[in-house]
Amino acid sequence: MPVSPSSSAQDAREALAARLRELRLDAGLTGRELASRAGWSTAKASRIENAKTPPSDADIRAWCVACDAQDQTADLIAANRSADSMYVDWRRKQRTGLRRLQESAVPLFERTRHFRVYCSNVVPGLIQTDGYARALLTAITEFRQIPNDVEQAVDARMARSHVIREGNHRFALIIEEDVLHYGFGDAEVMAGQLGYLLAVMSLPSVSLGIIPRTTPRRMWPIETFMVFDDERAAVELLSADVTVTAPSEVALYVRAFGELAEMAVYGGRARALVTDAITSLG
Repeated sequence: MPVSPSSSAQDAREALAARLRELRLDAGLTGRELASRAGWSTAKASRIENAKTPPSDADIRAWCVACDAQDQTADLIAANRSADSMYVDWRRKQRTGLRRLQESAVPLFERTRHFRVYCSNVVPGLIQTDGYARALLTAITEFRQIPNDVEQAVDARMARSHVIREGNHRFALIIEEDVLHYGFGDAEVMAGQLGYLLAVMSLPSVSLGIIPRTTPRRMWPIETFMVFDDERAAVELLSADVTVTAPSEVALYVRAFGELAEMAVYGGRARALVTDAITSLG
């Protein structure tokens, strides 16, 4: 796995490596002795212990056996998998298509009470129409060259969006004005999507802000991200999905959202931008 841009993931890896080192020291083994017991090169043991190479489940089992600490195996494997889930490249998450990815988010969406969502490039998934979602997910499928389950993925995306109208949730959504003009699907699809934005703005649980193109910037457009109840953030990179859980990092995204929200317009001014975009479709 490449080095993660999220220090949350790297911190988790370093914490796991430190626990493995403690096991070796508690067992009274040198790095060379542990490597010999595990049947590895000394370099491999060193890379694992210094968080340079993520260990596999089998590596952790071998480490624990070498240290006569088999009772630690299950906890260490769980910690390793947790660290691994913080930075997951899209090829891995989308290898079977897009439907499962949509469905996997449902539990998190249903238990989250306060959503903060910023999108600089597309309409947020929570407020996409099926036509817009179909065009976008088709583009993703073709670009990633993954199995085509777009129709099932669209159904799953629409189903998970029930939280917009059901349950005790609040949504603060910010988009850049350019999102209104990026064409996914034909003019009819875009008109339907933009019309739906107008409808969503009337929902009491939703605050939708739009940052006008001409607004003086205090915060530059950044990667798409979602913050869930101030507890975690999901950041979408071109190559990977990053989960941020370190409080200081989550706070950074909350702060960025606040800066972006102050530049956005709401209510009548936001509706005017959407209406202008509909008019521009001809």
